[in-house]
Amino acid sequence: MRDEDRKTLFLNWLDGHGAAVMKVARAYTLTAEECQDLAQEILLQAWQSLPKFEQRSSAATWFYRLALNTAMNWKRKDTPRRDRQLPLLDVHVVRADGAEQAQHRDTVEHLYKAIQRLPKGDAALVLLYLDDLSYREMADVLGISENNIGVKLNRAKKALSDLMKETSHVPR
Repeated sequence: MRDEDRKTLFLNWLDGHGAAVMKVARAYTLTAEECQDLAQEILLQAWQSLPKFEQRSSAATWFYRLALNTAMNWKRKDTPRRDRQLPLLDVHVVRADGAEQAQHRDTVEHLYKAIQRLPKGDAALVLLYLDDLSYREMADVLGISENNIGVKLNRAKKALSDLMKETSHVPR
């Protein structure tokens, strides 16, 4: 692949899937700075892996799988340092009045904290679900059957719900 073709393809993918990269990075990090670092790592991995893309799956599936794998590896390698840090989340919200905006920000922050406490496979599945991927697309990204997606997703939703309830009783 010529460098110019590679660059064009990468920029097209980034334009189409950049938001997914940020969602994955956000779910696997505690701070805005770490989120940016992980997003850059994901993009670097995508750039380096682009020549290996064999079009056996859609570009979106390949890009998402790469983002999740990079994030899971990054989290595993970086856990000791991050365990010593307190969360500081930057939440982007839609325009709303002050009370609605604060409530929305609290809910999103609460959700991401709960997602971070899920096992890495469940967290990845929840992110795919929140991105409105079909069971087929989730199965392609994670490399498991659609039936398995349904079972795992129900369990992950239950675990996430329990975590959300558990932490909602803890004073902030």
